[in-house]
Amino acid sequence: MGKYAMITDFLTKFLIDEVEKTGLKRVVVGLSGGIDSAVVAVLAHRAFGDRLLCVKMPSHYSSQSSLDDADELCERFGIRAETHSIEPMLKAYEHEAMDNLRIGNFSARMRMATLFDISARESALVLGTSNKSELMLGYGTLFGDLASAVNPIGDLYKTEVFELAAHLEVPQSIIGKPPSADLWAGQSDEAELGYSYAQIDAVLRRYVEERASKTELIEEGCDAALVELILTRIYRNQFKRKMPVIAKLTSRTINHDFNYPRDITL
Repeated sequence: MGKYAMITDFLTKFLIDEVEKTGLKRVVVGLSGGIDSAVVAVLAHRAFGDRLLCVKMPSHYSSQSSLDDADELCERFGIRAETHSIEPMLKAYEHEAMDNLRIGNFSARMRMATLFDISARESALVLGTSNKSELMLGYGTLFGDLASAVNPIGDLYKTEVFELAAHLEVPQSIIGKPPSADLWAGQSDEAELGYSYAQIDAVLRRYVEERASKTELIEEGCDAALVELILTRIYRNQFKRKMPVIAKLTSRTINHDFNYPRDITL
């Protein structure tokens, strides 16, 4: 069995176990037309079949090609899907003083608010679609696309997500397009970051998995500006990877010394 066949088998079982131990049987996934949500949707469909509901949440900034790609994925795998536009909510709030970052963050939070509401309607858990590259760099919106109950791809680098997508037979229209959160017209992840995910992941792997130091990375010939960018983002965005810090006032404080396993039972 190859690497991605084993990963697929493991993640399918992981999803079933993590969801059903809560007493729930259904899941929802926000489907953008991008590769991360496509991979999570296919994994979830393997695990839950028709108990998966994908939700498309376009705005007036969304590209038609992204919607078409999401539709193609659902048609290929027989995935149930609904469309709920966030355009009315976004237009009601946005104003000319808002820059692209604020519009993008607000859009991400409106989508997650919509998705969690639908999860309540469905008695379902929300599955996350953030990969390890994004989580390490803090390249996501707190309480927006970073929010979820269970995340099956958070320990896969972006380059690995592409490889897993190919194994899962995600449509080439999704695999072959430049990564984008589709938050505004022409937005591109790699253009914003200034480097390709292949370049970023190579440094991340050495730093995170192999624990190479900043000095070692630069001595090995890694782009010094890229190394500085990655390390700065990792440490600056640590707060996005943790639950809110609680000031300790009592003898047993949540997340300090009152720590139970996620799946503890009486």
